[in-house]
Amino acid sequence: MRRDDKVHELFKVYNSRLTIFALRFVEEEIAEDIVQDVFLDLWERKDQLEMGDHISSFLYRSTYSKCLNYIKHEQVVKGYGENQIKLTEIKMKYFNPDNNDVIQRIENEELSLSINQAIEELPDKCREVFRLSYLEEMKNKEIADFMHISLRTVEAHMYKALKFLRLRLKDIDMFILILFFWLNE
Repeated sequence: MRRDDKVHELFKVYNSRLTIFALRFVEEEIAEDIVQDVFLDLWERKDQLEMGDHISSFLYRSTYSKCLNYIKHEQVVKGYGENQIKLTEIKMKYFNPDNNDVIQRIENEELSLSINQAIEELPDKCREVFRLSYLEEMKNKEIADFMHISLRTVEAHMYKALKFLRLRLKDIDMFILILFFWLNE
């Protein structure tokens, strides 16, 4: 898929989501403008950005930053009182994508989807061995006995699965990948 098409697809998927997110900080018209600016920035930098699995994080963080910049600018222009500034700071900290459970849950769902899609792309036997090892926490010897295959074949399937997943999910550290499976299954 061309990068222009990818940006267009991202716009269709994330435009309303990001606008709703921005509405937590600013009024509707400003939220729409901010989201448009985020996509304009994405369009201008499309050749420099990695359009991988973490693009949603980039989009939410960009929207958050632009909202924050807008609010800071408005505070200076309108001369908000100290209480209003503190209230706004508390609100911004609460909805910061790095500290927000909702955003983290969205990112975890996207991560889970990416991982599960990658696992589904594995050949049948390889996928079964991988799942038994990481999801059922079976030892290689147990897998060999359970599947009626040699220990060497189990090791070969595991090597193949991990090599494939490492390449397919190159943006995700393998340790995080394995930890993610243990925590979410």
